[in-house]
Amino acid sequence: MMHALVTGATGFLGRAIAEQLAARGDRVRALCRRDDARLRALGVELVFGDLNAPEAVAEACRGVDCVFHAAAVAGIWGRWSDYWKTNVLGTQAVTAGCLRHSVGRLVYTSSPSVTFDGRDQINVDESAPYSRRWLAHYPRSKAMAEQHVLSLHDPQRLAVCALRPHLIWGPGDRHLVPRLLARARAGRLRMIGSGRNLIDMVYIDNAAAAHLAAADRLLGSNAPAAPGGRAYFISQGEPAPCWPWINEILALVHLPPVRRRLPLAVAWVLGALCETIYASLGLRREPPMTRFVALQLGRSHYFDISAARRDLGYRPAVDTAEGMRRLALWLNEPGVAGAETGGH
Repeated sequence: MMHALVTGATGFLGRAIAEQLAARGDRVRALCRRDDARLRALGVELVFGDLNAPEAVAEACRGVDCVFHAAAVAGIWGRWSDYWKTNVLGTQAVTAGCLRHSVGRLVYTSSPSVTFDGRDQINVDESAPYSRRWLAHYPRSKAMAEQHVLSLHDPQRLAVCALRPHLIWGPGDRHLVPRLLARARAGRLRMIGSGRNLIDMVYIDNAAAAHLAAADRLLGSNAPAAPGGRAYFISQGEPAPCWPWINEILALVHLPPVRRRLPLAVAWVLGALCETIYASLGLRREPPMTRFVALQLGRSHYFDISAARRDLGYRPAVDTAEGMRRLALWLNEPGVAGAETGGH
C-alpha cells in the first residue's frame, strides 16, 4: 500500500488522483490551502500550507512514499512573478522536501505546452525539444520546473518522472469546458483558422490513472523501460478535429455551433495588440485574445503516446465517446456552474 502526498488535491486533476488512490486502498495525504469536505469524506489526511512556504511543504512530505505534484498556477495571463513563485520555486520546495524526508518517488504534472512554439505539432513524441519561443508565462514556468524535476532522478534517492496530459476535460472541470461555454454564451467564441486543425485531449479519469501507473512503474526504476528521469505525453491517443469537438461540447448544453471565423493571422495580430494594451495599462484580467490562445485554437497539436503505452502500461480506459456521455450528464445536472452560468 502506497502512502502518497498529493499537491493540488482540491483542483481538477489532483482531486481525481486522490480519489483513485483512495479507491484502491492507498493512504493519501493532501497539501491544501483550505479545508475540503469531499477529500475528508474519502479518508484523505489534510495538511494545510502553501507551495510558497518551503517548511510547510517539507513537513507535508514527511513519512510518505510518493509525491504527486499536481499543484500549479495555470492560465494564459498574469504576472511572471506569480508563475515563477508557484510553478518554479514551489516545485523546488517539493523536491527539497522529498529529498529531506527520503521520499522514494515523485510524479510531476507537466504540460505539452513546454514544447509548443506556435507551429503545428503533428504526432510529436518526447524527442521534441523545449520551446525557445514562449508565448505565455505558464508553459515557460512549467518547462523550467520539469527540467528541474527530471535533473534530480536518482533511483537510489528519488525516482522521478513527468507527465504531460493535454487538455484535461470531464465531469468536475472548472476551467476548459466552462471557459468555452462562457465565451460562447457571451458571443466571444470565434473559429480560428481553417477549422480543420487536429488536437489531442485527455479525459480526467485517464489522466489521473496515468499518474498512478507512473508511480507504480517507478518502483522498478532500474528496469530498461522504466520511466525514471523521463517525460511522457498523455492523451486519448486519438486526435480530434478541434472545432467539431468544441461544437459537440456546446451542443451538450443546447448552444449553437460556432460559425463565425477569424483567419489565424488576424487572430494572432489581435492577440498581440490585446497583450500590448493590457500590459501597458497593467490590467490583471485576461485579454479577450492572446497570441498563445490564437495559435492553440488555430494550429494542430497532437502527440505520439507510444512511450507512455510502453513504459507506463498506459491505456485510455475511458474512450472519448463515453467521456462525452459522462460530461453531458454532469453538465446538465442542476447547479452545475458550467451548465448554468458558464462560471470558471
